[in-house]
Amino acid sequence: MTVARLTPVFARLKERLVPMVRALASARHPEDVLSGRRFEAGAQWRFALRLLEEMGFDFGAGRLDQSIHPFSGGTHPRDVRLTTRIDEGQLSPAVFASIHEGGHGLYEQGFSEAHYRTPLAAAPSAGLHESQSRLWENLIGRSRPFWRRFFPVLQQHFPQSLGDVSAEGFYGAINRVGPSLIRGFADEVTYNLHIVLRYEIELLLIHDQLPLEELPREWNRRMTELLGVTPPHDTDGVLQDIHWSTGDFGYFPTYTLGNLYSASLFAALRREVTDLDERIERGELKVVTHWLREKIHSHGSRYDAEELVERVCGHGLRDDDFIGYVKTKYSELCRIAL
Repeated sequence: MTVARLTPVFARLKERLVPMVRALASARHPEDVLSGRRFEAGAQWRFALRLLEEMGFDFGAGRLDQSIHPFSGGTHPRDVRLTTRIDEGQLSPAVFASIHEGGHGLYEQGFSEAHYRTPLAAAPSAGLHESQSRLWENLIGRSRPFWRRFFPVLQQHFPQSLGDVSAEGFYGAINRVGPSLIRGFADEVTYNLHIVLRYEIELLLIHDQLPLEELPREWNRRMTELLGVTPPHDTDGVLQDIHWSTGDFGYFPTYTLGNLYSASLFAALRREVTDLDERIERGELKVVTHWLREKIHSHGSRYDAEELVERVCGHGLRDDDFIGYVKTKYSELCRIAL
């Protein structure tokens, strides 16, 4: 994906998201009914395994372990390794990291073994790979139909911690929106502005238009401008990510590419599976897995990401599907016209 292709997409996304974030800042948000509760580690682990099984992850060809920072890896479609993070003071990290990494894992398990070590058994881009994890984590894993099916199961795992919480209350709590300092903890609406900030700064650095010593100050200025929050120190600001220190310039956009592609893929999935919500509510998650296997996984790198998405969705990279999704969801959830 070239800078010439990305820049106008990111500029338009920024133009559309900033007013939305400002409007949501004064909106009524669902209560955080999960705050202050304890969630036993063993129960979190068992629930994470259950979710991955329901998604169709093959534990005969992979495994789940724990780590401080969740990631996916492996050596072969029959050897796919996932990790998740468990914190007894918070439930969301383990749940959504497991779903997210499960999306990556399903992609890896969906490649042809016969084409192992060839481009036909590899993703055409990091952005498309990220679309698989984001589709599962956000568009499915944070949806009402998903939790109408799985919240009763979750309550069985945490009868004391969640006994007085309703499915609707839980749905609201996991979809709260608000500006935050840390990209990794950002919600669906504000997340892409974190990426826009990094993308714009990277271009300035690469073109020698921003002295390195000015980087922390410029970061803070843009955070205040975009999200209305200012880091109190650089640990929660310019130093929060590992990417630049390891030389990964140009990687941040893949996260937003994943978000935009995932919304378009999900819209295409809805058009083809017209009773999708009902099937998810019945726990038929493998209808999603099978659709992604046919449309995305099985092709490997036969097509580049843009061409493959265009074949499935009728268009390549754009923000319309994503903006439509968040507008519809958060207008209803926060009772505000967006």
